[in-house]
Amino acid sequence: MDFLNALVALSNFVLIPGLAYGAQLALGALGVTLIYGILRFSNFAHGDTMAFGAMCTILVTWLFQSWGISIGPFPTALLALPFGIAATILLLLGTDKLVYQFYRTQKAAPVILVIVSMGVMFIMNGLVRFVIGPGDQRFADGERFIISARDFKAMTGLREGLAIKTTQGITVITAVIVVALLFYFLNRTRTGKSMRAFSDNEDLALLSGINPDRVVMVTWVIVACLATIAGVLYGLDKSFKPFTYFQLLLPIFASAIVGGLGNPIGAIVGGFVIAFSEVTITYAWKKVLTYVLPDNLDPSGLVQLLSTDYKFAVSFVILIIVLLFRPTGLFKGKSV
Repeated sequence: MDFLNALVALSNFVLIPGLAYGAQLALGALGVTLIYGILRFSNFAHGDTMAFGAMCTILVTWLFQSWGISIGPFPTALLALPFGIAATILLLLGTDKLVYQFYRTQKAAPVILVIVSMGVMFIMNGLVRFVIGPGDQRFADGERFIISARDFKAMTGLREGLAIKTTQGITVITAVIVVALLFYFLNRTRTGKSMRAFSDNEDLALLSGINPDRVVMVTWVIVACLATIAGVLYGLDKSFKPFTYFQLLLPIFASAIVGGLGNPIGAIVGGFVIAFSEVTITYAWKKVLTYVLPDNLDPSGLVQLLSTDYKFAVSFVILIIVLLFRPTGLFKGKSV
């Protein structure tokens, strides 16, 4: 019985949150890795692109809620998500036309594009904070839990209650659907194959008649979809605060680099590696150990390696280790 209680406690605070957070990081890292693999630069504005997409979705969600539009137990934000995606697509295509296209035609070095993306990042960050404000915005509605701790205790008679938030369930299911659609698109459609060919060898792709402008446009559209979905799912699961998405840039890049920058499968694996590393190292293990250890070995302290305030430091340390010892990542992406 104590083992089951320990398993439930572990699921509540490590396994389920890690799974949801990993799915959010994986979607974010996929956007970063697509831009790096196809457009050949590291897009530092990606975190604030997520914030912009989430902000647009929140504004439409509030509008729908004021009109009394909802979808029962599910968050109204799911209805507003297509509008957020559309706004983000327009933003990214406009930014590419006004900013990045000039440097591409000049054959600028990737480091120049990185610096330019940092400028775009600050502009987006300021825009989002100007429109919606710098504070926390909670926009989740509908049913809060798929299963609550009280109901679980009543069903099982265990001391620990398992709680699964609706947003966690939606995050994992949405991530699986989005990743499946992305891989189908890249591997089975003509446009997807042309994008992969452009990524592998740009000169050969151009000789084969592939339109580079079309590849660039489709890449930004896909990145806008991934960024908005990741941003909204993160905001629903936690809360929306513009500066948080700027901070998320570190674990997202760490996920992409750990998996192998430019490798979509690596981005997904890297997302879960970073998520579970952060959650595991910053979790206080006292409750779980109390259940599984004999009474005379009960821990007196929290048994916490790092405070949750330092969770982004975990991503940073993993990133440094990977860059030092395996710069191509776990799945042999392009070396950084």
